[in-house]
Amino acid sequence: MHLKSFEIVQNFLTFLVIPFLGIVVGIASVPGVWLFLESRDYLVEQEYWMELLGTGIALGLACVVWGITLVMISGLLGGLFRPRLEPGRYPLRSFITIQWAWSMIFHRVAILFLPVLVPSFIGTIYYRMAGAKIGSGCQINTPHLNDAGSVVLGDGAVIGGNAIINAHLVERGELVMAPVTIGEDALIGGNSTVQPGCTIGAGAVVANRAVLPKWTNIPAGEIWGGVPAKCIRLADGSKPE
Repeated sequence: MHLKSFEIVQNFLTFLVIPFLGIVVGIASVPGVWLFLESRDYLVEQEYWMELLGTGIALGLACVVWGITLVMISGLLGGLFRPRLEPGRYPLRSFITIQWAWSMIFHRVAILFLPVLVPSFIGTIYYRMAGAKIGSGCQINTPHLNDAGSVVLGDGAVIGGNAIINAHLVERGELVMAPVTIGEDALIGGNSTVQPGCTIGAGAVVANRAVLPKWTNIPAGEIWGGVPAKCIRLADGSKPE
């Protein structure tokens, strides 16, 4: 697609998306608003300090209900609209990229409240709704499991706080898409970054703050760390030569 044409389409879609997102946020607020209004009907009959305290509590609960509803709606829409792309490279200025960006918008909306809900079963439900394949007993302590539809977590996998899991990157004018697979009981350390196409074997460890380059394959049981990440401990406990 020509640069000028792409910019026109991009700006037009942005103009349409903003009010749509406002509608999504507004719909998500309905249960919380209902809870707050129902509480107010009771609280106005109480003494001043009880009314004040009750109003504060009702407002807090309404905000939490809004946040959870927003995350669930975002997960549902993100799963419905996620692009079913084969691994590969796609022109950055293309309708495929626009489709991918559209699906990522819902994740950005979810991040308004998702950090409060990880790790929890609600956060896990959100990622599953968005398309991630998540085994039993997984702990996901990050709101940055991006491209959920291209991420697979084996049973017992642990994703540390604020770790970034990307199944995409942009380079040389192309959108690169490749799934990320994390094996059973593997650990992704906090604040680490896993790039697209990576496969992390069962029981393997990616150390805190490590950066795993794209298409890296970590064998089962190994420990990797550093920037860029390299093997620092083999599965048998010895150091690599």
